[in-house]
Amino acid sequence: MFKKLLVAVITALALIGAGTGVATAAPPVPLGGGSGITLGDGTRDMYDCTLTTIGYDSAGRLVGITAGHCGDPGWTVKSENDIDAGVLGRFVRVNPALDYAVVEFDPGKVVPVNRIGGVTITGLGAPPGFLDIACKEGRTTGNTCGIVWGDVFQSRETWTQMCVVQGDSGAPVVVGTTLVAMVNAYLAAPCIGPEVGTNMDAIITDINRTGGVGAGFRPV
Repeated sequence: MFKKLLVAVITALALIGAGTGVATAAPPVPLGGGSGITLGDGTRDMYDCTLTTIGYDSAGRLVGITAGHCGDPGWTVKSENDIDAGVLGRFVRVNPALDYAVVEFDPGKVVPVNRIGGVTITGLGAPPGFLDIACKEGRTTGNTCGIVWGDVFQSRETWTQMCVVQGDSGAPVVVGTTLVAMVNAYLAAPCIGPEVGTNMDAIITDINRTGGVGAGFRPV
């Protein structure tokens, strides 16, 4: 009888001990302009692109910007370097004409930073001028720089001679530490033909005009 009672007590204590573990949330993931992001349609991960910038809108929401062709509204956003952290945000707006997207992030899961790799972003600025030197940080080719050809067709785009390939879409284009454009495409051949990207002043103007998530955006 005593042995049965002892076994029952030990079993009960083991069950109580197993149920008293403290659940811990996953640590937030650092993200900034130049971070690799993985986009999904809700059922599977689809594409890898690059985050242009991250910051807060006028309503205090944590938002980011990337290339519009990377996904559709409602698509999930994960950190390419920390996939196990799960969904960190979602596309809330896509503008095909300017090829940009606005992402709303979960502030409990993301730490916004202003430096990734070789690029630091301290503010937004006007398009660069002819023969300026611009640099970018992409998830595929990393930090590359090149001369600026300018807005060749006055189409709210800046052309540069930077090396970009697939996956660099959305990468921040900076002059110094000023974010002036994003990477959207290359012409002719990767790392040979000019890089083409939408100017940030055109993107911000359109976001503010439309209102809602992202309006009044300022990078961290």
